[in-house]
Amino acid sequence: MRKRRRKLRLMMLLLVILFLIGGMLKILRTGKGGSLLKQQTESPLNMENGNSEVDRDWQNARIRVILLSTGYQDMVHPEVHLASDAGMRICYGEAVEEWKASEPFVIRPDDVRFSSGIVRVESLTEGSEIQVGNIERGYGTPSYAGILELRATAEGIVLINELPVEEYLCKVVPSEMPASYELEALKAQAVCARSYAYRQMEKYGYPEYEAHVNDSTDYQVYNNSPAQEKSSQAVWETCGRAVWYGGSIAVTYYYSTSCGRTTDLSAWGSEVNESNAYLQSVEVSNGEADYEKDLPWYRWSARIPAETLSNLVGLNTGVDVGKLQSVEVTRRGAGDIVLQIVASGDKGSVTVDTENKIRAALGGTGYSITKNDGSTVESTRLLPSAFFTIERQGEEFIITGGGFGHGIGMSQNGANEMAKQGKNYREILSLFYSEIEIK
Repeated sequence: MRKRRRKLRLMMLLLVILFLIGGMLKILRTGKGGSLLKQQTESPLNMENGNSEVDRDWQNARIRVILLSTGYQDMVHPEVHLASDAGMRICYGEAVEEWKASEPFVIRPDDVRFSSGIVRVESLTEGSEIQVGNIERGYGTPSYAGILELRATAEGIVLINELPVEEYLCKVVPSEMPASYELEALKAQAVCARSYAYRQMEKYGYPEYEAHVNDSTDYQVYNNSPAQEKSSQAVWETCGRAVWYGGSIAVTYYYSTSCGRTTDLSAWGSEVNESNAYLQSVEVSNGEADYEKDLPWYRWSARIPAETLSNLVGLNTGVDVGKLQSVEVTRRGAGDIVLQIVASGDKGSVTVDTENKIRAALGGTGYSITKNDGSTVESTRLLPSAFFTIERQGEEFIITGGGFGHGIGMSQNGANEMAKQGKNYREILSLFYSEIEIK
């Protein structure tokens, strides 16, 4: 009898321990360093076939974003200017200050508050945002939801925005795709951006600051455009949805415009294997015509004086080949993308591999590009894409190409044209990413 009671007590103790461990794990799943305010657990979501508990966990997962300076030039700021219409709470060490509504808060690296370590600031009213006056973005002075964390360094202040992923995406989607695009295209963009974000959150991109990403094209552009009703709708209506392949969330690369075909990771010199086989070369077509055939960047061409291209190749590759005699495409990849060129001149030659380096070698200022619609633009740092042919005609080089961007994954304009033809976001994503699941 005593043995039975002892076993019963042990079983009850074990159940209590398991219950406590389960509760701790649930807390840890919501992410490091939760809000100073209580975490939001419910939202007016229009969830599509979703389990509310699962979606709530996704919504509350928090991403930490380093905010770069104006023009995305620097990671540190000489000083930080903050303000909120609702007032702010400023925490450092054991101290808590309340800052009046609309009153600017200016802090420099030598501020005494940093003697306690990290300074964390949030709005006094849940849902209100904090303006950062020392940064300028595409729409002017940006404002941020969640918490702003400030860390003093020898060079200046590092500014980190910590917030729920779904709120982050509400300012990524309109920064990466015009909010005027079709809703289903915006949904596809939201799922791509979410998938990419979650893969980045598997480890810190900046472990010294416990930050996952920054807010520039190094990762995804965040808050260069403010949240818009239509793009936010796309985020919330796909809440928690991600692209999965082979049991893992896929890295969902995307770019502006296709030439009617996409390519695979060999364009970047990466090995194509089972783990990335969802990134294949596909036809961006409805079976009768390419979706983007009428768009400006679908086709383009450039006539470049030999002297101009000679100077650009020398400047961009660091090799003085003299006056260019020829530029030969020596290797192509999936989708007919250029993987290698050899530029030869009267002083020597240079070999350039991978799409980005090739676009950089032939890019730069000094010539015009004629687009599919007959309009012209000045050349920039990169050739529009690596889907091209090149030949010499007299004292000019003629480059004829198509598409804009690296060509891997989803074409954003292709997605929009598909949506115009009645395709939903799942159909769009399933074209650009092979054999994936959206869940």
